[in-house]
Amino acid sequence: MKRIAVTALALLLLLSAAGCTALQTTPQTAAEQFDSVEKDNFMLDTWIRITLYDWTDSSTIDLAFDEIRRLESLLSVEQEGSDLDRLAKAAGKAWVDIAPETEEILRLSKEYCTLSQGHFDVTTGPLVELWNIHDGEGHYPTQEELDAVLPLIGSDDLLVEEGRAYLAREGMIANLGAIAKGYIADQVKALLVEQGVEHAVINLGRNILLIGGRPDGTDFLVGVQDPNAEEGALADMVAAQGKSVVTSGVDERYFVYEGKKYHHVLDPFTGFPADTGVASVTILSDNSAQGDALSTTCLLLGPEAGMELIESLEGVEALFITTDGEQIASSGYEAYRYQE
Repeated sequence: MKRIAVTALALLLLLSAAGCTALQTTPQTAAEQFDSVEKDNFMLDTWIRITLYDWTDSSTIDLAFDEIRRLESLLSVEQEGSDLDRLAKAAGKAWVDIAPETEEILRLSKEYCTLSQGHFDVTTGPLVELWNIHDGEGHYPTQEELDAVLPLIGSDDLLVEEGRAYLAREGMIANLGAIAKGYIADQVKALLVEQGVEHAVINLGRNILLIGGRPDGTDFLVGVQDPNAEEGALADMVAAQGKSVVTSGVDERYFVYEGKKYHHVLDPFTGFPADTGVASVTILSDNSAQGDALSTTCLLLGPEAGMELIESLEGVEALFITTDGEQIASSGYEAYRYQE
């Protein structure tokens, strides 16, 4: 693994507004070293940034933004008329025609549900709506409310066929929040590569997807947010080319009720936020949908079962950070850890 020689700690920190995994470059900015174009946009409920290196045509990024909008209009259950919105409204009543992309991501979601023994389940939509955690606010549910929505969760009742899908029980909702951003990042990468881009960073908040490395052949550096510290504080840094680096953490979205924090990663079995002693999970893999699904899954499984799952998968590495600050790395993670 090639390493970038860095003689100063004053690295350029590019953070999304969500305070997520950060891209780092050397003290000279990329613009000073290579031709590059970069644009920011607020999409997918977060600030995103796309940077193309050894490239001068900014309209290429506009194509990427257009693709993000198109996919969000299909996959966001919160968008009126989207495939997921129509699927929820027809739950228990009728099959719904869906786009090929929606079919693909629903099939992927069911596969990860099986892989995680039900911990990763996109049919937690009713639970997500019940807790309604946004902008530091949320709803602490009663047991009666939980008892009403928990029976609506179960991906066995999410049926997918070619060009159509069906939620078998009225009141069911499929919410792709734990995988859609990663899936969209993968599609954007494919689009940019098709345009001829060879060096780029796609930063969708805590979903970082790399195209190649830097034009001089060195690695990109990606910082891992410390979930137990203030926004922008790094717990670690990895060096990689062409990889996906996705972090899920309990610090991303939460509210406080009676002095206790309740975060957005909800356990489909208990109905409550995951309480496994894990504060964040960072996944290094070849595609971002996988990283997105696995980071959430491992937060729910906890350090032992989560790491057992990671070690069983080829080409996947992980860093778990516990609520007391301990770092637990997979067997191959060290090869990516940045060393000055």
